[in-house]
Amino acid sequence: MPEPILARGTVVIDTEACKGCDLCTEACKPDVLRMTTDRINARGYRFPELLAGCTACRACADVCPDFCFQVYRYPTPREV
Repeated sequence: MPEPILARGTVVIDTEACKGCDLCTEACKPDVLRMTTDRINARGYRFPELLAGCTACRACADVCPDFCFQVYRYPTPREV
């Protein structure tokens, strides 16, 4: 049985504001952001999607030039 993944937080991504620069995925320390490969937003750009295991480190929000991220930290880690 696979080990449960703990998340310390989550992010809400404004995918329609994203211009697909990929800076967030490179900055993501826990490596839980991936650019879509089969979906684009209304502006024609690929956008990041969140995988399990976010630590709410804010690296994605700090590097995003378009302010696409809202970061939320959980009071206690949650199993996802």
